[in-house]
Formats: sequence, structure tokens, C-alpha cells
Amino acid sequence: MFHIVASSPRVTGASAHILVDKVKYRIYLRDMDVSDTIDARGMLCPLPVLKLRKRLVPVAVGDVVALLADDPAAIVDVPHFCAETGHELISVSEMDAHQEYRVRKSG
Repeated sequence: MFHIVASSPRVTGASAHILVDKVKYRIYLRDMDVSDTIDARGMLCPLPVLKLRKRLVPVAVGDVVALLADDPAAIVDVPHFCAETGHELISVSEMDAHQEYRVRKSG
């Protein structure tokens, strides 16, 4: 599967490696266990991040929490929250009308 992406006639050099890495990343994310999901769609700043912070308290270190949000400020707020608190922002995925953020709790 990875060779097909890398050998595409439209993609060469460093771009091919980037696409291969993205494909591996998607497969990794699909197989990752999410211990909890927060549906913060329809909530505005700062509520999505506040809900994420509250939900991360009881989960074990290494667990992954998914946050669904459609607030445009979340695109900035969630990465900033993770950088400030030391939690790992694993992915940001665009869905139909919202984003899904996956955050791994750190110790």
C-alpha cells in the first residue's frame, strides 16, 4: 500500500515521503484506542478546552481523549492548551462540519 502512494507518477522526491508518512499516521490513528470522547460541537471558546481539561483529570496517563468541536477558536486553543499543560496533541482531523482533536494525557 505504501509503495503505491510513493510510486505515484504525480508525486516524487520529498513529497512522496510526506504522503507515505501521512498514510502511516492515518493507519496508526485508526487503530488507536480512544478512552473517551467529548462532544463540544456548538460550544464556543473557552468551553471546548475547559471540557477537555476537566475530562483529562480522571483518565490514566497515556490514555487518549477525542474532542469534537466546531468552534473556530479551538484550532488555536487546543494546541495551545496541550503545549501549556504538557499533554500530547496527537492529531487534528477535519470532519464534515467540525474537527476532531485527539489528545494523549501526559504525566
